[in-house]
Amino acid sequence: MRRLTRAAGAAGAAVMAALAAAGCSAAHASGPALAVPAAYVQMPSSGDSTVGYLDIRNNGTADQLVSVRTSVGGTVQLRAPVRPGASPIVFHTVPDIPVAANAMTQLVPDSYHLLITGAGPLQDGKDITLTLTFARSGPITILALVTNPESGGSSYFLN
Repeated sequence: MRRLTRAAGAAGAAVMAALAAAGCSAAHASGPALAVPAAYVQMPSSGDSTVGYLDIRNNGTADQLVSVRTSVGGTVQLRAPVRPGASPIVFHTVPDIPVAANAMTQLVPDSYHLLITGAGPLQDGKDITLTLTFARSGPITILALVTNPESGGSSYFLN
């Protein structure tokens, strides 16, 4: 009988340890580590290229944005200044955009941003979807508002 009680106690301890581990995982996974509270894409002013800007909130460990796809097709390049702070600003394509741990990363006109070429028609005031792929966190899909700065359309990024 003692062996049975010890075995049951050991099994119970194992179950409790498993539940505790699952509880920790569930608590950590209760909210996404990455969130994009704001995103917009400008309508092309001429040609077939345009830009995209967004905020990435990272509540977890450091990550990297490695690619982006749009619901309107085209090719998306990740862009960064060749020499941050230099004037004039010259941009080049980069393989990834760093997303710092426990911080907000902003893709804005004079820093990291998206260059979109060959996309289908964009309508001012309508949303498109962007699928962002991160090295560690995997893909997330977000909505991005299409804006037309020439007609007065803007977003909080420009205000």
